[in-house]
Amino acid sequence: MAAKFDLNDDSIVVIIGSGAGGGTVANELAQRGVKSVILEAGKTLSLEDIENDEWSMFSKISWLDKRQSAGSWHGAVNHPGLPAWIVKGLGGSTVHWAGVSIRYQEHEFKMKTTSGGVAGANLLDWPITLDELKPWYDKAELKMGTTGEVTGMPHLPWSADFKVLAEGARRIGYSKITAGPMSINSEARDGRPACQQIGFCMQGCKIGAKWSTLYTELPRAVDTGNCEIRTNCMVLQVEHDKSGKVTGVVYADQDGKKQRQKARVVCVAGNSIESPRLLLNSESSLFPNGLANSSGQVGRNYMTHMTAGVYGVMPGEVHMNRGTAVAGIVRDEAHYDDTRGFAGGYTLEKLALGLGFLSAFLVPGPTGWGREVSSGLENYKYMSGVWICGEDMPQEQNRIALHATEKDQYGLPIPVVHKTDHPNDTNMRNHAYGQMAKIYHSLGAKKIYNLPAYPASHNMGTNRMSAKPEDGVVNKWGQSHDIKNLFVSDGSQFTTSASPNPTLTIVALAIRQADYLATQLKKGAI
Repeated sequence: MAAKFDLNDDSIVVIIGSGAGGGTVANELAQRGVKSVILEAGKTLSLEDIENDEWSMFSKISWLDKRQSAGSWHGAVNHPGLPAWIVKGLGGSTVHWAGVSIRYQEHEFKMKTTSGGVAGANLLDWPITLDELKPWYDKAELKMGTTGEVTGMPHLPWSADFKVLAEGARRIGYSKITAGPMSINSEARDGRPACQQIGFCMQGCKIGAKWSTLYTELPRAVDTGNCEIRTNCMVLQVEHDKSGKVTGVVYADQDGKKQRQKARVVCVAGNSIESPRLLLNSESSLFPNGLANSSGQVGRNYMTHMTAGVYGVMPGEVHMNRGTAVAGIVRDEAHYDDTRGFAGGYTLEKLALGLGFLSAFLVPGPTGWGREVSSGLENYKYMSGVWICGEDMPQEQNRIALHATEKDQYGLPIPVVHKTDHPNDTNMRNHAYGQMAKIYHSLGAKKIYNLPAYPASHNMGTNRMSAKPEDGVVNKWGQSHDIKNLFVSDGSQFTTSASPNPTLTIVALAIRQADYLATQLKKGAI
């Protein structure tokens, strides 16, 4: 039976957000007998709400509240109100994610040490290592149903488009070519069916073969009787007492009325834009620069990965839309080798865009129209596509700030999302464009389109982990350096971005954090 907790119950954990971080922490705590309330800003979603339609689902699930793009990236002009594409709804961006589940490499936890520092980048080593996180990666892969050694599930079948990419990759000497790891069932597992290769992974998996907290962690947490979920509840402020200890949150409920939920602990998991925004909006006389911000790092070091798209018109039909959205990965450039002209590495991920999204992104601009676009769409069935995903340098100037005058529907300053490429990002992107040109030319491509970054789905940093309080916002458990009973549970705690997609690491950290938090609560240490 679903739990119902009183607003004045100060024994509970309040979790803000229901995605990879928040949803996982909630279930892990619930299974350990710890009671929590999840406050989700978006609406309730279910498999019945999912449609195999790009634009329909974009409108249905996307976070479209007022935001402002800033900085020198092209989106400040071409996507002024959409700096990021994340989900506002139950399950968060695990509804939208493509399923790629790659572990971080050892050197990616210590980029400052590995690189010796990069001019203009605010690099810092993580306060944890790969060895420390390995057992939690194992737990995450078992939970999510990640194809590969831990679960024993085979990788998904190769699509025609991935076969195109793989052949070109081989021709230029690449060999690290796999159709995984993906957290999409390749066979029936955990009460969910095997993938049917429908192809609308990023619109939500209609059959539930792709892991999402929407139909795994969240219902399981509720079924324990230890977790209550309140949707359409936007948290406006985290409150604290005279000593600085967090006491609860103020939120707008589904009717727009302000409510106050007391708490023993607050876990912030609203993604890397809303989480720092909430902390900054929770300023007080005791914390004039925002909660957990003695370092001045809240909102800073915003990272989205170095990204780009490359689409080639092949001499024969490809039909890239057939199969999973990301049907395979090439990782020959994911290692560290600064002789290439940049620090860090990148992956090549086969990515199918439908006609709708391709029309919006094929030629940078606000219209999604013109001769160049239409001629490209006419060749859609001949197209092969790749998304480039690489390490993004943290910079203090890349940050989430509060708008000086413009307010949202709740009367709070809207977030201004500053993003400017570091020269390292530019060098890496140009290298990847060059490698993709070699791959597609080796296959006889008739035309190649180089696309700049899309609105970000990988949002990281802004509340980063650090060994020292002066360098970051949270410690190695995601616990605020400044406030013992305040935690950050999402990708905003990432110290650096590394090159892999972030969801697997968010889940691994969330399982680890929940274990620590439950132990501390039992000891009475928090």
